Amino acid sequence: MGVVLAGGAVAVGVTVWPDGAKETPGGAASTAAREAPVSEEAAAPAPSPTPTRTYALSKKPQTIPAVRGFEAARGPGWKPAEGGRVVVRNGALADEGKLTAKELGLTYGGEAQSRAGDVELALTGTKPSVSEAYTLTVKGGKVRIAAPAEAGVFYGTRTLKQEVRGGRTAPEGVVKDQPAKPQRGFMLDIARKHFTAGWIEDRVRELGDLKYNQLGLHFSDDQGFRIESTSHPEVVSQQHLTKAQVKKIVQLAAARHITVVPEIDSPGHLGAVIAAHPDLQLRNAKGVATRGAVDISKPAAAKIIDDLLNEYADVFPGAYWHLGADEYQALVVSNPEASYPQLATAARQKYGSNATVKDLATGWLNDRAKVMAAHDRTLRAWNDGFFRGGTVQASKSLQVAYWTGKEYGARPPVEYLSAGRKVVNYNDEFLYYVLGEPNAFKYPTGQRIYEQWTPRVLRGTTAVAAKYDGQILGGSFAVWCDLANRQTEAQVAAGVRMPLRALAQKVWDPAKPGLTWTQFKTLAGRVS
Repeated sequence: MGVVLAGGAVAVGVTVWPDGAKETPGGAASTAAREAPVSEEAAAPAPSPTPTRTYALSKKPQTIPAVRGFEAARGPGWKPAEGGRVVVRNGALADEGKLTAKELGLTYGGEAQSRAGDVELALTGTKPSVSEAYTLTVKGGKVRIAAPAEAGVFYGTRTLKQEVRGGRTAPEGVVKDQPAKPQRGFMLDIARKHFTAGWIEDRVRELGDLKYNQLGLHFSDDQGFRIESTSHPEVVSQQHLTKAQVKKIVQLAAARHITVVPEIDSPGHLGAVIAAHPDLQLRNAKGVATRGAVDISKPAAAKIIDDLLNEYADVFPGAYWHLGADEYQALVVSNPEASYPQLATAARQKYGSNATVKDLATGWLNDRAKVMAAHDRTLRAWNDGFFRGGTVQASKSLQVAYWTGKEYGARPPVEYLSAGRKVVNYNDEFLYYVLGEPNAFKYPTGQRIYEQWTPRVLRGTTAVAAKYDGQILGGSFAVWCDLANRQTEAQVAAGVRMPLRALAQKVWDPAKPGLTWTQFKTLAGRVS
């Protein structure tokens, strides 16, 4: 029957059936209902069905560097909430789990099954084809980050951290991501300018969040030797890092899957060593001292460098080592053999009658490579430490750190690539941040890197042929402190901020960036 309302009006009911059809009281369904006996229980109204919420298809997350693959899905996504945990399926991921829990304000739950609200970290148990690849899945109110290796899991947590920064939501769906280049670095000249341990640690954290995997430390040069030494304490500058401080930096870097790559540059750039051992300084035929260069005809010069290399091999346990070898001043004169007859004599005695000073310098580089090869290191040297022709050839195992095409007897990148060498890009026109801007250097901008540079742009602004791409291992941004007091630590950090983000994008994803520079800069302010 109808319900009598105030004023005697009768409300007419409308029944909504599961298929969405409607019947009025005068229809067949209404008649059947009136004629059928009605129990007290049946008379109670049936509960209304709860509608299923429909979500829009998710959008690719915006991060730096950009994720390379994303499978969109419908769902609410995920954001950190009270009661959420980070759990791991493998005990080896405890460090990544604890760090992520702390950063996201969650509880670390150890090895446990995940539940709604959680982040789960897992190793897939498969042999990695790309050791830094990962998959990040947001589904069912939780997140799963899985990878063949720990580094990939860590990078997945960096993506998640950026996705939810500022209270945002990680989108429903699956991220499939991996880097284009295996070496993604930042090099810091701590020899010419002393940087505090705390400042370096801050850079390590910044690098980790941007998925860099190398930190170079150039700690010996003409102006200073900046790490404590037990084998030769006499060469150490007053302002320096202790080994305990360096160990802490190395450990922090390792926790973020960053290898610290040390460099003791030789046989040039050794002024700090020469200051304590003036008898080792190179002099020309007229007895004039050559700045920063040791006399490589003297066995004592090799011994002190080898002592230092062996000592620091234990301080820096990573897989890579930089031997320097650039700008040896004996080789920038028109006739090295006439200017430095002692070097010419030593070359002929060691390598034969046709050997030159270049051969002696190449032999020096190879000998230092043998010292570090005994410590199982992958080695690199600056491109101007490699020479055309000659009796002695640089070890085939040496990677080329290509920084300039302005050196004496400059060799274009293709000479190294066509010879089969592997190259790391340090292009000084894009990736050199030289304090005080001496020698026509200009502070690099993130926009120029973002819009004009790729790993194949090794020299100047022209890219090498695509066929060489596989030999280019990656890129490294370098801070050089030629005029050390022109910027403070804070100014350096601010100056390299956007170049580091631009480089991170270009070594991770080979595709043309999908954002304009203005959009990318805005994104950087939001996620990093």
